[in-house]
Amino acid sequence: MRSKFLKCIIVASSLAFMNCGDDASTAPNLNPNSGILGIASSSDAANLTDSSLSSSSISGEIGGGVGPASSADAVPTSIADAQNPASSTDVANPVSSADIATPASSADVTSTSSAAVPASSSEAAKPASSETAKPASSETAKPASSASVKSSSSVETVVSSSSEAPKGVFLAEGKEEEKDQLKVVYKTRTGWDGGGVLCYPEKLSDTQKHAVVVWGPGGGSKPEEYEGIIRRLASHGFVVIGLKESPGNASQATKALDWMEQQNKDSNSPLYGKLDMTKVGCSGHSMGGLESEQAAIKDKRVITAFLNNSGDKGAGAFKNIPATKTAAVVFGEKGMEHDNAIRDYNSATTVPACMIEMTGGPRNSEGGYGHGSGPWDGMAATIAWMRWHLGGEDFRKPDFVGTSGKYIDGNIIGKQGKWKGQCKNFN
Repeated sequence: MRSKFLKCIIVASSLAFMNCGDDASTAPNLNPNSGILGIASSSDAANLTDSSLSSSSISGEIGGGVGPASSADAVPTSIADAQNPASSTDVANPVSSADIATPASSADVTSTSSAAVPASSSEAAKPASSETAKPASSETAKPASSASVKSSSSVETVVSSSSEAPKGVFLAEGKEEEKDQLKVVYKTRTGWDGGGVLCYPEKLSDTQKHAVVVWGPGGGSKPEEYEGIIRRLASHGFVVIGLKESPGNASQATKALDWMEQQNKDSNSPLYGKLDMTKVGCSGHSMGGLESEQAAIKDKRVITAFLNNSGDKGAGAFKNIPATKTAAVVFGEKGMEHDNAIRDYNSATTVPACMIEMTGGPRNSEGGYGHGSGPWDGMAATIAWMRWHLGGEDFRKPDFVGTSGKYIDGNIIGKQGKWKGQCKNFN
């Protein structure tokens, strides 16, 4: 009897010992306060199947609940961080289990986009390195429209960018008219008659249109002889068409502008949709100046004319230019055009006009600045004028209008001598 009693005690003890062993091998507690995973509900456990988590990292967390054995088994600081890791550096160096935040509810850990990731702790809200602070892509860094980025502290940071298109025509950022500014494309044997020159910035703007300048060569000259000023104009942002010849009656300028309009509408042209045909200026040398003057009189597309070493031989043609447009003439102190330029300017009754003389030039065969001075030594005046009247740089007005401006009583930069100018009919 005693032996049977002892056997019963032994069997009962064995059963109790086995039950204790089963309890010790159960799955780890998933309570948020356990400090192992910080899962608040079964819906959070489902989030662990997100494709951003590898099977090795999940098994490492559930199996031991102590910490990764290596950087490959890294434990993220929170579920939100595991789904949206800031960088591989952050995942490879997790904080200790004592630092793992415990969210109060699933709302605190669920995140659908990197634009609004709730931070699990103050450390996450204020990243310790610029690597964490930087967004994953340039598209996120520069949103197309204003966006709000929220953190767990409910502080809202507004990232804004202007969606408003730039106004006005395109101009080179560099404003020094004495220098070339942009790389250009220079083409010869082109235009409506195959004998002109076309020049424009190598990189045409995608957000602004380009103003157009027609350049007329002097009598008996080819447009290629004026490559310097044509390139300079284009380098400042203008699209320039050089004429094959300048008869002085606007016929060639008008045909050139018709051709430019065709290029603006031709999807096979590099100028397709790039031109603002309401911002057209004409300029030229000698007979080219007369072509420009007549174009301003006869062609409604032309809003300004700038004559170089030129001037109407008669009673002056400035008086025939509409008052809604502008005109100017630059001439040499010893040039054969001297008197014609003054006469033309004096004829201007309503059109806003300027007359700019180049003085103190080198003692060459003409004894100073002569008939070729404008397109070469004086090309800066043409550039500045076009930037003002086509490009809308109104800050240049005091350079031409008044008593002490750059082109009224200033040095010819990079050359010897001075500008001597005067204007009228400007408000």
